[in-house]
Parts: sequence; C-alpha cells; structure tokens
Amino acid sequence: MLAAARVAALRKPSVLVSRLSRQPQRACLATLSTTESLKPGKSIHGYTVLETRHVKELELDAIRLRHDKTGAEHLHIARDDSNNVFGIGFATPPDNSSGVPHILEHTTLCGSRSYPVRDPFFKMLNRSMATFMNAFTASDYTLYPFSTTNPVDYQNLRNVYMDAAFFPNLRELDFKQEGWRLEHENPNDKNSPIVFKGIVYNEMKGQMADAGYLFWSRMQQHMFPGTTYANNSGGDPAHITDLTHEELVQFHRTHYHPSNAKFYTYGNFSLEESLGFINSKLQAFDPITPPLAEKIVKPFDSPRRIGLTCPLDPMSSPEKQTKMSVSFLANKATDTFEGFGLRILSDLLIDGHASPMYKALIESGLGSEYSANTGYDGSTMVSSISFGVQGMKQEDISRVEETITKVLHKVKEEGVDPKRIEAIVHQMELGQKHKTSFFGMSLMQGLSHGWFNGCNPVDLLELNKNIERLKSEIASGPFFQNLISKYLLNNPHKLVFSMTPTPDYGAEVAANETTRLMGKLSVLTNEDKEAVYQQGQALLKNQEQVEDVSCLPTLKVEDISKKTKTVSLEHSAVSSVPVQWRPTLTNGITYFRGISIIPGLTPELKQYLPLFTDSLTSLGTHTRAMSEIDDDIRLHTGGIRVAPFLSTNHSSIDAVEEGVSFSSYSLDRNQEHMYDLLGSLIRDTNFDNVDKLRTLIQGNASGLSNSVPESGHAFARTNAGSRLTPSGHASELYGGMSQVQFMNALSQKEDLTEVSQRLKEIAELAIRRSSLRLAITCGEDQMSKNESAVGQFISRLDARPVDAVSQPEFAPTFENSFFELPYGINFTAKCLRGVPYTHEDSAKLQILSSLMTSLFLHREIRERGGAYGGGAGYASTNGLFSFYSYRDPSPQKTLATFVDSVRWVLDRKDFTDQELTEAKLSIFQRMDAPVSAAEEGMVVFTEGITDEMRQTRREQLLKVTSEDIKEAASRYLLDQPSSHCILGDKE
Repeated sequence: MLAAARVAALRKPSVLVSRLSRQPQRACLATLSTTESLKPGKSIHGYTVLETRHVKELELDAIRLRHDKTGAEHLHIARDDSNNVFGIGFATPPDNSSGVPHILEHTTLCGSRSYPVRDPFFKMLNRSMATFMNAFTASDYTLYPFSTTNPVDYQNLRNVYMDAAFFPNLRELDFKQEGWRLEHENPNDKNSPIVFKGIVYNEMKGQMADAGYLFWSRMQQHMFPGTTYANNSGGDPAHITDLTHEELVQFHRTHYHPSNAKFYTYGNFSLEESLGFINSKLQAFDPITPPLAEKIVKPFDSPRRIGLTCPLDPMSSPEKQTKMSVSFLANKATDTFEGFGLRILSDLLIDGHASPMYKALIESGLGSEYSANTGYDGSTMVSSISFGVQGMKQEDISRVEETITKVLHKVKEEGVDPKRIEAIVHQMELGQKHKTSFFGMSLMQGLSHGWFNGCNPVDLLELNKNIERLKSEIASGPFFQNLISKYLLNNPHKLVFSMTPTPDYGAEVAANETTRLMGKLSVLTNEDKEAVYQQGQALLKNQEQVEDVSCLPTLKVEDISKKTKTVSLEHSAVSSVPVQWRPTLTNGITYFRGISIIPGLTPELKQYLPLFTDSLTSLGTHTRAMSEIDDDIRLHTGGIRVAPFLSTNHSSIDAVEEGVSFSSYSLDRNQEHMYDLLGSLIRDTNFDNVDKLRTLIQGNASGLSNSVPESGHAFARTNAGSRLTPSGHASELYGGMSQVQFMNALSQKEDLTEVSQRLKEIAELAIRRSSLRLAITCGEDQMSKNESAVGQFISRLDARPVDAVSQPEFAPTFENSFFELPYGINFTAKCLRGVPYTHEDSAKLQILSSLMTSLFLHREIRERGGAYGGGAGYASTNGLFSFYSYRDPSPQKTLATFVDSVRWVLDRKDFTDQELTEAKLSIFQRMDAPVSAAEEGMVVFTEGITDEMRQTRREQLLKVTSEDIKEAASRYLLDQPSSHCILGDKE
C-alpha cells in the first residue's frame, strides 16, 4: 500500500488540532519491572540497551536498543495497553520512479521460505484476530506493521512478517502480477491485443489521476531536485514499465537487511521474548553497510517557478481549477525543536477561521480551499512548509503569491495573538489525555519519518519538554517572527508551483501509454510474443492452483470469545430528554454526543442537510464572528463536530431514523464552556452570512470532488445502494455522487438567497428537545456537574414538538448508473437487498461475503483482473449486500465476475471447517477490536442495538454452517434484482 501522501486538503478549516493521543494507564516494562533493570550498556538477547527514558506525559517507558551483530535498531514502548504493535521497517529511498520500493512491498508478501504459499499476507487476514495489518511505502522507507491483543496471534503474525521481510520468494511470476507485465487483453486469446497489466501499475494510474496527489508529488519532485525525493517511491506509470525483476531482487538484497532495519514493539507483551525471537532470526545475517541516498537538496540560489498541466475535473467549473502553492525549504529532521516550532507556526498561519492565511486566501474567495501540500511537511530529511490554494483562476497565480507574502510580512510585524498560541498548547494537553484504542500504531506512524531520517525517536515523544522550551523562547523574544524571517521571507529556496487543467491531459497520458506500449511491442520477436502468451497462461495456472496453506499459523474458533464485551451504562432523563451515561475512567475528560431526529425533513431539504451541519461550525452567530468562536472552541474543547445522522432500524431495513448528530469533548474543567459553545451555535448560527456561506460551499464542492478518485469504490457502492433501501437513498443524498453534483451546482450560484432560506427551514426543525437524545461519558465524580450543565444546555433549546411530514413510501428500483470521470481507471459496485440486523440470515450473509472475497473475488478481481482491490461486503446495520472493485481496468469483466461468484458458491463442494473458521475470524477481528472510552456504549445509543441483540448475533455467527452459506446465496443473491454503478472511463 502506498503510504498516504500529505494530501490533506480541507473541506473547511479544521476545528480540531489534536496532537499525540494516549490511553492513560500505568506504565510498565513487560517482564522487566523498572527502567532501572535496563540501564544503558546492558546486554540482553544479543542487544545492547542504548537508552531508557520515562515519558511522563504519555505514561510510557521508551527503550532504545541496537542489535550487536547486525546493527539493527529497536524501539520498544512499554505501556499497559493490550493492543500490542509490532513493526519492521527498512530505509528504501529510490533512485528512480519505477516504483521498486512499492512493488517490492507487494511482492515480499507473496510467499516466503517458511510460508511458500501465494499471498500469505491476505490469507493471514482471515487466520488472525489482528486489530490492524498492513504495509506502507513512504518516500524513503517501507514499513510492515500489525497490532493484536492476542499473544498467540502476535507471535503468529510476527513469524509471517519476519519471514516475508527477510526471506521472500520474490518469484518472477509474482513480480509480473504485482508490478507490471505485458499480457494479452484476454490471456486465453492470442489474437487479442497485448496490453500493460499489473496491480501496482493500475493502482498508480489511479493514484496519479488523483489531482491532489498529482500536485503534491510533482511539487516534491521540483522542490527536491537531485535527491531521492525527486523520485516517486510509489511508482510513476510512465516509469514502472522500466523496472525489471532482476532490479527488484537486487533492491531487496541491498535494502531488506537487518543492518538497514528498524524494529518497533509496543504494549504490555514481553520485551524479552520479542528480543529473543528477533535475535534468533538475525543471527543468520552478517553486517553490511546499507546503501546511501542523496537526501539533502542543494539550496536554490533564487526562487523558482514551475507551471505544469493536470486533468480537468468535469464536475467543477473549468474557470477555477488551477492549483498553486509557495513552498520553502525548512529545517533538518534532526533539529526536532525547530521542527516543533515550525509545525506550530504552520498551524497558527493556516488552521482555523481566525488564521491569517485562511482569511486572506480562502475567505477572500481567491481559492476554494488550501492546496494539497499546504502546511508543514516533516516527511523528508530536510522539511518544507507550503502555502497554497486550489479552485482558483489561472490569472490569479501572481496575486495569490503576493497575498501569501503580505500575510507573512504582516504576521512578522504584528506578531501572533497569544490566545491562539494558548489554544494550540491546550490542544496538546487535551491530546495527551484523550483515550484512543490505536495509540501504539499512531505513535509508530508519527515517529517513523523522523526516525528514518536520523532523529532519536524518543526525543520526538517528549512533548512537554518542547512545550516548556517554546514558552521560554516566546517569553525571551519574537520566536515565531524570527522563524518567519529565517525560513519564509529571507529564504532563496522558494518554489512557486502551479498546475492548470487542460481538456487534453487524459488523452496525452493515454497517448504516452500507447507510445510506451508500441515501443515494447516493436522489439518483440515471434518467440517473445509466444513467451508473453505462455507467461499469461502460467499466471492463470498459478492463480487457479489450489494450495495447501496448512503451513500458515492460525487461530481457531475456540480463540473467539463466546461472550460479547459489554460496558456498564446508566440512563436518566434531564428536562425530559433521555440521557445515556457511561461512567468510567476518562483521565479528566468529558465526552458529549447528541442526536436529534428530524421527522419533518422533506426530500427536497435532505440534500441541504450536510451543508446545514457544516454551517453550524462555519458561519458564526448573529453576535460573534466564526473566527472568534473558533478560537474559543480550540481553547476549551477538542473540537465540535456536527453531521447528518442516519440509522437503519435493527429489525427492518425499510425503517430509518434521520437527523443531526453533534459531539464534542473537553477537559472536565471546561465542561460549561463546551456546552455554552454548542448551545450558541445550535441556537444562533447566522445563515444570512452569505460571504461565509459562499466560502463554505466552494470548499465543500472542491473537497467532495477531490475525494472521489481516492474513494471511488465507496461512491460507487453508495450510488448502487441508493435505489434499494431508504437508508441507501439518504446516504446517496448526504454523501454520494448526488451530493458531489449538488454541491458543485450550488458553487456556481451567484445568488445564495434560496440556499440561505433552505438552511433556515432546516434550523426550524433541527435539534429540538422533543426529538433529542444525549450520551455522556465521564468520570463518576463528574456526573452531577455534567447533569447540571446539560440541564442548562437543554433549557435553551426549542421546546416545541416537530410536526411530522408525510414522506413518500419508498419502493426499490433496480437501475444501473455510470459516471464518466477522467481517471484512466475505474470503480465498480453492485448492491442487493438483504435482511435487518436481527434477522437470523444476517449472520449467514456476512460470513458469505467474507468467503466470497477471500476464496474467489480476491483472486479473480485483483490477481487475474489487475484491479488494486475488490470483494464483497455485507453491512449488517443497513441490510445491503455489496460487491466492489477499486482502481479496476476492466469494470465490465468485474460485473460478470460478481455474477460468477454466486454460481461459484452454489456449484462448489461444501466449505471446509477451516474456511468457515477463517471467515468467522475475519469478522470477529473487527467486532472485537478495542474501542476508546468515547466509543463505549455508542452502538446502543446510535443504532438501538442492545447487548442482548449483539450476543444473539454473536451466537448466530459462530454456528453458521456451509449449508447455511449456500442457502443464503441461493435465496438472496442468485438471480435476484440488483443495481450497479461504474465510475470511470466511458470506453
């Protein structure tokens, strides 16, 4: 998987600036009781301890070690957290854009010395209770992490990951499948044309069609010329076809070695056991000198300007699709405090309604939202900081650059509002206390960039030390002004980068592909062409081969708990409003959530509901500007979120609840501030603020359009299900292609009077006492205080009941749809009606979807079809059975594969006990994944699904048989009416 690039264009300014989160528990050194037993210099299982440090603010102990023989680095985070993490990473800076690190990441997971089966990684997804499994290719490193709460599972996955990393088979056939190959369009027909195929090849075609990623990657290439960062580690399709199998094997030989490796372990499992196991594997290696890569760019003598072209978005106004940014070279990764200061400076300049860049660039109408690279980027050896916009006119490029410069000069001269600095420090304090269930994994991902670029990773953990130094620096002088002078105003290494759309871009990319293909074909002899055909046949045979996978470790059904995890909840009424209480240890935080059902929402108003919910945190009130309110939100809460609410009845897929959900959290001392802020936004938002409304609409339209190429399968699936159930229809209106088109249409309106009026109509119906229910999670000692504050919050809400509006009766229609988009790759989905959550067949359909994915669809869509992903899913809470493909070169073939998969279920022999076990494990790993304190009890609050219902479903899942699977496939999938949707090329 290509690591998510810094493509984080905001639909609207963030109202949350969370930093490192943690799960507050007592720290521990598993089996090694205190840090005193691991003093620097101590030897343990072939390792030498380099450093041991207690990080008080995160309640953890960090132990840094080095392997004596090979030099492998190891960071262990000892913490009383059952969701343990293991990760192994390698420095993999590329020297070209053939995508060798990315393709190697895929190919290493296609079988290894001890596990010589095809795709052990995907097979282990169904033989484990892992809470996370994946692999990432970043700009200069590759990481293989997993997490699990089960000790046996931990050892099983660690065995597979270690063997895959150090002893992969790296067969040429797997390279051809995962990377690229020449193959007949129909592998069984020699007369069909020879084309490019390959999973990564198609993945990167889709990735490069993502306008945000394309902008970021091209900017980085020009920002860091002559370095490894000028190459695309994921692979540029124009260069992927240059990579050979021999080059892949050589890259593994030189880069996937313990001397070039970093190990990460986290949690409450034994460090001694981990070190002993890892050491036993590393002893087979002799030390080497890892290859070096150029990571330090030669600074520019003067600013540079680069302008390129990009694809035209058919859903947006063609006059405002230019993107541009101004980027500056910044600090070295090893200067952690300088990076800390620049990151905060970036937040002060760009984040939130009160930020000067937002006001000057977005609120002014120069652009619809920030460019994808805006902000501080610490992912390279020498960091960069960028400011830019998208959704702008081409003729405004110079004006945007001038505006950015003016903002920087103004902030340098006037300084930064101390209140905004205080708000950021508050967010850091809150982030340290906020409980999350995947802290260990997020910690690893946050440390990796710096660690692989020479930082001591433990230094990156000590947030309080940096905060104290920051306070001292601010007190002694103009700290942020000095940073602006040094890095942003007097820095010759400045890049003004822009991309302007052209209608011919897609055709030019396709022509380039054709030229490359013709070049390959022109030199093929008859013998070569026969070899291409035979290779295709060999690949088909390999994909069809029934393998003995008994060498892979696995958990058993007996490892699945027979009892559903439950938490203690209390219920009361405050001013006649039902309140669910979850008293628990929250480390001094109160979590608040509300749901308001809107029975009077007409179909016409539903499409406005997402804009309404965004408006509550964007427009300001009649008495206060949003910039002022936003500062208070950051100073007193962890953010305020408002969104459309939609829930299917657990006993009928044709009954739904629709309305608005809203939530926030705060330190206990700030509870009253949190409720006051929520109340003022709910009661007094100024929907007549058309200037802010226009900015919001423009940003939403741009953000939705930009999200399609990355999440096209989700949009296709939502659209395909929109004609089958009431919740499917509402989902499409709230967040599907219909909402994308609707928001883009609104962005073209000059007069927003009608839009403002529609929002007021929704406000008249939304968040009234009579349709409200609340949930509060807090310490038991805070319940009384919260009850009083909530009572005040409720007392200010409209007490009038909402008159129900007659809704048209929903009738399923089984139609198909197609959205033409210039991605050069496709997304496909098909949906059928199922049954509600409490129906006994719901469990059968869920296990059926898992079996179809792992045993048939993965092979046919990904391995054979070359799509990046594909499968089936059953949404138990909304009753829709769906098929999907992701970045798919052959959507029509995929639709046929969806049909074939049903016949495959019915025609094959019974599913084996092991196959059923694996399907059940894949489902329970999601069901039993750890949840944060904030999420405890939310299933019953949002969906009405009780512990008793969950326990019944658990029992139903565990007892599903092969006969049940075939019966469910025959009843619900065979020759049943369906809807499908394709996003992509018309051809």
